[in-house]
Amino acid sequence: MARFFQPKKKTQLNTKHQVLKIEKLDHHGAGIAYQNKKPIFVEGALPGEEVIVQLTESKSKFSRASLIKIQSASSQRIEPFCPHYSECGGCNMQHLSSENQWEYKQQTLSQLMSKFARQTLELELPILGRTQGYRRRARVSVMQDKKTRQLQFGFRKKNSNNIVNLTHCPVLEPDLNAILPDLSQLLQSFSQSEHIGHVELVKADNTCILVLRHTKALPARDHQSIIDFANAKQISLYLMPSSKDVELKYGESGVYQEIGLTIPFEPNNFIQVNQEVNAKMVAQALDWLALSSQDTVLDLFCGLGNFSLPMAKLVNSVIGIEGIDEMVEKAAHNAQINNIENATFFQANLEQDVSSEPWANQKFDKILLDPARAGANGVIEKISVFGATRIVYVSCNPATLARDSRSLLEQGYELTRLGMLDMFPHTSHLESMALFVKAK
Repeated sequence: MARFFQPKKKTQLNTKHQVLKIEKLDHHGAGIAYQNKKPIFVEGALPGEEVIVQLTESKSKFSRASLIKIQSASSQRIEPFCPHYSECGGCNMQHLSSENQWEYKQQTLSQLMSKFARQTLELELPILGRTQGYRRRARVSVMQDKKTRQLQFGFRKKNSNNIVNLTHCPVLEPDLNAILPDLSQLLQSFSQSEHIGHVELVKADNTCILVLRHTKALPARDHQSIIDFANAKQISLYLMPSSKDVELKYGESGVYQEIGLTIPFEPNNFIQVNQEVNAKMVAQALDWLALSSQDTVLDLFCGLGNFSLPMAKLVNSVIGIEGIDEMVEKAAHNAQINNIENATFFQANLEQDVSSEPWANQKFDKILLDPARAGANGVIEKISVFGATRIVYVSCNPATLARDSRSLLEQGYELTRLGMLDMFPHTSHLESMALFVKAK
């Protein structure tokens, strides 16, 4: 007898308000309550709190709910310092003190490493910096309201594409904040503001940079207005007619100076958002590697040379590997202007087999990895062939660090030091550094 497919009936989401007790935080900073052993994630709730929530999503293994009211607040809860915090999606942990945020992040790092890498280690002191005014880079969303024709200018709302209108952000560098009010007014006056995509602001050591993304050519009047604005503010202006192209229209390219080096960059190059923490991070990485003047060092995912160049000052030679051709050229140029002759840079896709690359057939004393969120999957599997005695892994995703750590442990390395870096205060974003030493 033929059997016909019958789709399961969708269960109606129960949207009635209900009371839950929050037991702990997840690895993204959301509170977790349990109902019939199923976890319910509640953004903005803290352990120990009794809260009124409304379900927004219900799956077989978990649910999500929005926080309606706090009936019994945690003693750790504080008043957020930003007036836009309840709406803005930029920060998600301002309701927790900085000290408690650091404790939470350290616990998260320890739990993930213990669970996935099966390593329990006492953490080093965290690398910390300013908790406000620390961001030297930000993207401001811009969108014209089709009904009112008014320009929305600010950051995306939590879990939404809508925009929170604002002209001040407490975690943004003060010099960048000073630009926002007048920039918002200027863009409101544009004759074709609907063609503005977004604005990027970057604080360099020598200038502030404004990047204007536009989807169609700017009318002559608007073009001149934004140049006049850059002139009046004495900032650098780039126009971005496509997602790949940036054109310097006024001022000079950006430069930052850290660890005794000058590093020029363009606004579409990756640089760390938190300059203070970045400088401390680089110094700690060099210390953990225990560099000597005889060392040959391999820097994987080297970018502009953030680690490669200061390492080159201390060792015999450095080879930096990066996947993007433009970044390789920039790193080589940055070495040249800093009179560094013992650093060489190559382009390679580190997710693929690199054994045929010219640099991959030699031995290295030390290795540094600083991959993106996806981790070092690929190159990590055969990293022991390089013969390094020490490996420092800088991570912006503790889950992929834990995964890659398992591979290093299987290759005969021991995890000897582990620490948290608070690169993004008031967010659940967690950066960390781990030192692996070849077992004798």
